[in-house]
Amino acid sequence: MAVYKRGYRRYQGHLTGYWSRLLALPRFAWSRLMAQRLVVIVMMVSLFWPLACGVFIYVSNHTELWQGLDRGFTRFLEINPRFFVIFMNFQAVFAVLLAAFAGPSLIAPDLANNALPLYFSRPMSRADYVLARMLVLLGLLSPVTWVPGVLLFGMQTGMAGWDWFQLNWKIGLGILGGFLLWITFVSMVAMASSAYVKWRIVAGGLVLAFFFVLAGAGAMIDNILRVEWGSLLNPTLAVNKIWRWLLGAEALPGPEAYEHAIALAVMAAGLLWVLNRKLRPVEVVS
Repeated sequence: MAVYKRGYRRYQGHLTGYWSRLLALPRFAWSRLMAQRLVVIVMMVSLFWPLACGVFIYVSNHTELWQGLDRGFTRFLEINPRFFVIFMNFQAVFAVLLAAFAGPSLIAPDLANNALPLYFSRPMSRADYVLARMLVLLGLLSPVTWVPGVLLFGMQTGMAGWDWFQLNWKIGLGILGGFLLWITFVSMVAMASSAYVKWRIVAGGLVLAFFFVLAGAGAMIDNILRVEWGSLLNPTLAVNKIWRWLLGAEALPGPEAYEHAIALAVMAAGLLWVLNRKLRPVEVVS
């Protein structure tokens, strides 16, 4: 039959499952990221602080090791929301570093090599593509954020007993929810930076600049105008405020946690707009 006599026909064969198609991208991306030495080194270094916190929990729950010390040091050894907030602050830094090293290699090469038409010619939408790329970062950042956090909470519960868990069960939920919020936001920043800049090195620097520049701009506004709402521009401080509210820790001065949550939602909407604008199979240039 001549080619011109063949009309378009929809594919009638068997399609693979939705999740099997979606997880095809993360599966190959994870293996490629684990081959990068810098990513592996940062992940290994990020585990030292959880190990140190585990030793601290062990010491704090064995009173025979610090009997006879003054009351101030005894108060320092208490495992409370403040302890977990400090732990989360340290691990949040490693999450940003990992996203800066790994995130730019997810979308920028596809844009630079015009590979998006190849992806979107399959049964995959832009939302599916973004979700698949985000799963890569969520899987990469989880072992350095909420996984050790939940393990430390479980360790403290096992040593302190059921009574401590009944009084502090909200801390465990706060650790899980707070870290999931942070790694989701960081992943969006990394993907938007990778989509906006096609060069991986520049995109990685843009990820770091996003957090440092906004933090500096917020502090400058507060100092020059003598206000407190400039901190709403600082995503790190905003998430810290939300963490303190989730864990029941002492609140910092300035805008409330819900105001910072609104500011983060506005930033996330802007990042989604960038992804929607850049991730197109074709681009019409007038």
